[in-house]
Amino acid sequence: MEPVVNLVVGAVVLGLLYLLFRAGSGWFWRWFDRPVDGQRVRVEDALKHLYNTSEAGLPGTIESIAGALQITCDAAARLAQQLEHRALVSSRGLVFELTEEGRLYALQVIRTHRLWEHYLAHETGLAEQEWHARADRVEHQLTPAEVDALAARLGHPLFDPHGDPIPTATGTVCALEGQPLTAAHAGQCVRVVHLEDEPASTYGELLAAHLEPGMTLQVSAADASGIALDTGGGTCQLSPTAAASVTVQPLPEGASPQLPTRRMSALAAGEQAVVASISPACRGVERRRLLDLGLVPGTRVRAEFKSPAGDPVAYRVRGALIALRSQQADMICVES
Repeated sequence: MEPVVNLVVGAVVLGLLYLLFRAGSGWFWRWFDRPVDGQRVRVEDALKHLYNTSEAGLPGTIESIAGALQITCDAAARLAQQLEHRALVSSRGLVFELTEEGRLYALQVIRTHRLWEHYLAHETGLAEQEWHARADRVEHQLTPAEVDALAARLGHPLFDPHGDPIPTATGTVCALEGQPLTAAHAGQCVRVVHLEDEPASTYGELLAAHLEPGMTLQVSAADASGIALDTGGGTCQLSPTAAASVTVQPLPEGASPQLPTRRMSALAAGEQAVVASISPACRGVERRRLLDLGLVPGTRVRAEFKSPAGDPVAYRVRGALIALRSQQADMICVES
């Protein structure tokens, strides 16, 4: 009877873990979706907005607060007066600026948001398009002590998955160095350092192009219609708006772009190759699974056969036969 009992207990434990951590709808996620004080949300969103306008060299006004928070100008004026009364902002004519206390408060909210996005990217299977919205909610729920504990658990990362610098607990922020991709010229090799995740439609275009911070690209063509890129695994075309949302660092003239030659998904049946790297876009649980399967640089792989539907494909890895979906194999760069 003991093996049966163990199986039942194991099934119950697995069921509870599934209910707790099921991506997007588990009890764990519902706890973080608990109601928050609406006034706190408005205060913190206003401080974030004023911080962002200051960083962009733009004035923070009643109208800009109203637009960012999607409230009326009368409500924005009352909110600004409250912030000034709490010594979080100071007014200069019609322009509102953060005080030092207001700046530190805004950075604490931004720190929470970016740490939570890092957590979602590396510790969960949540889709990239959902990171920002979930972090927008959680940033108003965690206490400073909880945020410090989260940072320690994650190893005090310096950047979020989009390449944004994560402020420290004392309010220090690394400078984001680079230039818009629109400033690059044809033939130039660049390294991606940041992707803007708003608006969602533009970010979706970047995701469709499989762009990620840390990638090396070569600009094939650049004109008023957009920018064509060689990503190593193929080419992609970005609209001017999407290209302006990508921050890059130019590589020295004459430097090799070190682009991956092929994706594992491109191997024909019977073809062999050697794993060169795993794309930075592959994170968290999915990345650990590929590494556990032995797909590390230097490993020889062979495409054996496709399923009747064409996906997944069976690959021979270290003597074992494994099945990978094309989306997974697309994350693995190989060399002949």
